[in-house]
Amino acid sequence: MFRSPFVSLSALALAGALTLPAAAVTHTHATPHKRSHHAQQTAYHDRVAAHGHAAAHRGSRHHARLAPENRTVSETIEPEPLINMHLAPLAGSRGSLVRQNERTEADGLTRIEDDAQLNELRRQKALVAVPVSASLRINEGLPVNRRYCRPWTAKFLTDLARAHSARFHRPLQVNSAVRTVAYQRRLIEVNGNAAPAEGDIASPHLSGATIDIAKKGLSISEVAWMRGYLLPLQMAGKLDVEEEFYQSCFHITVYKSYVPAPATPKTPTRHSSAALLAERMR
Repeated sequence: MFRSPFVSLSALALAGALTLPAAAVTHTHATPHKRSHHAQQTAYHDRVAAHGHAAAHRGSRHHARLAPENRTVSETIEPEPLINMHLAPLAGSRGSLVRQNERTEADGLTRIEDDAQLNELRRQKALVAVPVSASLRINEGLPVNRRYCRPWTAKFLTDLARAHSARFHRPLQVNSAVRTVAYQRRLIEVNGNAAPAEGDIASPHLSGATIDIAKKGLSISEVAWMRGYLLPLQMAGKLDVEEEFYQSCFHITVYKSYVPAPATPKTPTRHSSAALLAERMR
């Protein structure tokens, strides 16, 4: 049978290829791929290293910028606008009115019955004038003899007005201060929202320790600031606050504990000359 020489040559080439070692075949085809992969890995690691050095440099600069240098903790806290404080209104309640009456009674205060008693308390300096100033004004419609309050309430008003003025550069306004039982009874007839003149929820204004600060005209930031100023004092038991919306005011009853009692000076012990002589002879 005749066989083509071309077929024989093809068969020999195929047989030779099959007899080559597997490692040689693999090396022949894989070497270019390995070199390409190695080059890619090298380039990748170079990029990662470069990125890491840059990030470390940026991190060190950022850390250096944030690192406090002789600063207090409060100085490292970014100031937050008061408008973002979102403090809830200091709403009043029956329980709050009961507490205000109990606390004012514990402070030794009684309800002022009429103008005659009010004027007598003014004469005794048990009631003092609301401390009107450039930072605190008073409702011009308020009768002159009712522009008074207890001394510790006046101190609170001075502190509040000064702090508010330093922050907002304008005054607060007192809308109401001391009232009498006679006046409160007349007020109930025209204002259904007014507190009673008797009982455990009687108006604390009758004690002279309570004032109303107008909310009308205050900005959102000022209202938030007032809440932030008053809430810690309420939590400390120095006062009670009721944020009223019908009359639009901060109703504030200040307790005697707002002004700490002065320390009683110690009286030096005096010894007779005979006692001193006896002490020396021992």
